[in-house]
Amino acid sequence: NSLEYADKLNSDPDRVKFAYWVPNVSGGLVISKIAQKTKWDLDSNAKYAQTAERYGLEYALTQIRFMAGYGAENQHESVSFSQALLHHTERLIVMAALLPGPWNPAVAAKQVASIDNYSKGRAAVNVVSGWFKTEFTSIGQWWLDHAERYRRSREFIACLKGIWTEDQFNYNGDFYQFHNYPLRPKPLSWPGRPHPEIFQGGNSIDARENAAAGSDYYFMNGNTLEGFQSQIKDVKERAEKHGRPDKVKFAVNGFIIARETEAEAVRVLQEIQGKADKEAVEAFGDEVKNAGASTANKTGIPIYFLGSIQPARSNEKAGMWANSKFEDLVQYNDGFKTKLIGTPQQIADRILLLKSLGVNIILLAFLHYDDEIQSFGEQVLPLVRKLEAEGRGKNEAYEVELTGDVYKARNAEA
Repeated sequence: NSLEYADKLNSDPDRVKFAYWVPNVSGGLVISKIAQKTKWDLDSNAKYAQTAERYGLEYALTQIRFMAGYGAENQHESVSFSQALLHHTERLIVMAALLPGPWNPAVAAKQVASIDNYSKGRAAVNVVSGWFKTEFTSIGQWWLDHAERYRRSREFIACLKGIWTEDQFNYNGDFYQFHNYPLRPKPLSWPGRPHPEIFQGGNSIDARENAAAGSDYYFMNGNTLEGFQSQIKDVKERAEKHGRPDKVKFAVNGFIIARETEAEAVRVLQEIQGKADKEAVEAFGDEVKNAGASTANKTGIPIYFLGSIQPARSNEKAGMWANSKFEDLVQYNDGFKTKLIGTPQQIADRILLLKSLGVNIILLAFLHYDDEIQSFGEQVLPLVRKLEAEGRGKNEAYEVELTGDVYKARNAEA
């Protein structure tokens, strides 16, 4: 149970970091009928979390669902589940997904501040704006237009930060109002971490503006090379306009299939896609496309947390999944597109390309959580650290020349 191995792996302050999706909902991280060695109960997840921190992963993200759908028939609540995982670990930072609407920022700020104290500063949040209309209407919540959902999320983030950092918080927004509110105890703070880290994603102009104005991390889905470059550049430019240069960091979702040969990894991918739950995948695709149907944004469909399939263009009316093939939708957040599928060496090279583009955290999902968290920490992560020590991951042009074709090839196929 020692953390010595992780300490050795993670000694470089300039390292790319790794997170993993917590399977606190049933069905795993793919909408497929393939056999998975992945469980959603707390005891199994406590073991996954302990394995993750022992083998060098530094963050975990719990999922929020209020009702069944698309393969996730059972769902544990995200904040309480995050707290439970924090009590089972020593080092792991756990992000709890929060959904404005069902959550009020006063309640969320109080919950997370207390949990941050219990865990000695290891709580974080991922603010999501919502994509599942029925989930809102079933619990008596208004289903707002895309722009309004993101505007509410922006106020929600501003309130979290204010409540956590100000002695007497005042706020007069369209969605939330506070009058001399004094939260105590505050969450822990130290230089560089004034409050629990706030993650947030999306591809639309609204989502990018939210990240630029207030978030610590901007989450992206799998993408093309040009798509990653465009998104990162755009958010950085927007952050500068908000007086926050270099304040927003970047994280990307990726599904890991590491095998001895690339052919074997690709066969696993083909089996996942070939055994897809057709009805559930198609219903999921319809839901996210309907969620974006009313938006005036022209760069993407709003959903849980995603990135563009094509580089964003101001006149692009198609959303992120308007151009997605059926097999792409089998993984909720376009994780196959990140191309972390192949041999450990191939995956390490691609991770260093992502780092060179400006990605700070890779959010991983696995088919078999029972053993693949550990195998990633034993087979892939040491290669990443070895290459980082040799200077890899810093020169974007070099990494694109070495590895970029794998992303461009997928774009050509589309």
